[in-house]
Amino acid sequence: MLAFILLILALLLWIFAQRTRQASGLPAGQVAYSDTGGWTRPEKPLFSAALQLTGKPDYLVRQGAAYIPVEVKSGRAPAEGPYASHVYQLAAYCALVAETYHRRPAYGLIKYADRTVAVDFTPTLEAELSDLLDEIRADGEAEDVARSHSSAARCRACGFREECEESLA
Repeated sequence: MLAFILLILALLLWIFAQRTRQASGLPAGQVAYSDTGGWTRPEKPLFSAALQLTGKPDYLVRQGAAYIPVEVKSGRAPAEGPYASHVYQLAAYCALVAETYHRRPAYGLIKYADRTVAVDFTPTLEAELSDLLDEIRADGEAEDVARSHSSAARCRACGFREECEESLA
C-alpha cells in the first residue's frame, strides 16, 4: 500500500513539474544557465571577443548538443510581433552562445507574459546585429550626440546623465 501511495505521489509531482515547465515557456531540455536570480550564485556573463560583447541571457536550455537562449519579458507580447530591441537582444545572446559553446543556435525564444515567440537566428539577423553594434560603437565615439527622448524618468535612469548636455533631470 505504501508503494502505491508513493507511486501516486511521484506521478502527481511529475505532472506538476510538467505543467510548471509549460507555464515557464521554457522548451524541453536541461536548463544549463539561469540569470533570473533565485537561490543560486549569479552566472558568469557570456563574452564574445570577436564582437566585443558581453551579456547574460535569462536562460540557456540545452537540447542535446544545442543551446537555446531564452529571454523573459514581464509584459505582454506586442500584437504586431516582438519589438526590434527584443529581437536584437536575443540575437546578441545567440551570437554569444555560438562563440562560447562553439555551436550556433538555430533560434532563440522571447518569453512574454502571455506567449512565447521563437526567433530564427539567421545569417541575415546576424549581419543586422553586426551592423547595429557598429552603429552603437560609432555613436559612442561621436563628439556630438543628440538625445533621442523627452522622458524625464528615462533621463534620470540614464548612465550618461551627468555628462549629457541635454539632460532633462
